[in-house]
Amino acid sequence: MTTAASKTAPELGLALSTPRRHRSTLASVANVLWRRPLALAGVGIVLVWLVVGLFAPLLPIADPDAQNLVQRLKPPGEGHLLGTDDLGRDIFSRIIWGARVSVPAGIAVILVTGFVGCLLGALAGYLGGAVDSVVMRAADVILSFPSIILAMAITAVRGGPGLGNALIAVGFVLWPEYARLMRSQVLTIRENEFVTAARSVGADRNRVLFRHILPSTDAPIIVKATLDVGAAIVLTAGLSFIGLGAVPPTAEWGAMIKQGADKGLQYWWYALVPGVAIMSVVMGLNFFGDGLRDALDPRRRGR
Repeated sequence: MTTAASKTAPELGLALSTPRRHRSTLASVANVLWRRPLALAGVGIVLVWLVVGLFAPLLPIADPDAQNLVQRLKPPGEGHLLGTDDLGRDIFSRIIWGARVSVPAGIAVILVTGFVGCLLGALAGYLGGAVDSVVMRAADVILSFPSIILAMAITAVRGGPGLGNALIAVGFVLWPEYARLMRSQVLTIRENEFVTAARSVGADRNRVLFRHILPSTDAPIIVKATLDVGAAIVLTAGLSFIGLGAVPPTAEWGAMIKQGADKGLQYWWYALVPGVAIMSVVMGLNFFGDGLRDALDPRRRGR
């Protein structure tokens, strides 16, 4: 009885202490992010833009499409916090409403693109053979073109200017990067012992791929997706800047920069304000992505 009790006590102590030592991944990530001021600042910036854009219809601001030619091209401070554009529309209101377009559009296109690219990459890496060759050669062809040039061509083929066409073009340009990243992850993980053990007990292909391999690939994909939201916003704004994105009178940041650039430096606020808005979102996403990379990488958590 004494021997059994003496063996049980350490085991019981180990069992009780294990949850303390092995906190959940989510708690570990949150703890690391909490110690990264820039990451927290990045999250705050992005959340502010999302909330402001979401509640734009409820905010006490001017109608973003209301024209007043008497007030056209007024500088900041003369009855308009950020000035007016060439039609007398309040730029502050248009920036707020532009957040409803640019930020959710960037997030949505990365979610869809990441899902499609990761699925194709996972199938290519796990199945190999003809599937791998077809997916990777298609990715190589797309990656061989400059992103903005290919996006311009796709937008033009789909019928010209329009935010929907621009987002489809951006997604088409970005999916190969996710496919290649996921393929490399799958090729590495599929040779691990736990995958071999799953096969040895009779797990079929679908179960091995979706239950054992893919859950181990989430960290690099999440980090890349976070950083790519900013790239998608910039690329979409670039298409709008050259006239292939959002069409007037839609309040979209890239289109606003184009309209302001046509007016020259005399009306500096016209293009500067939407440019700063894009810069703030991209910087916030980059700060958050860097912090998330450190939080999801066990080798970096202690730094």
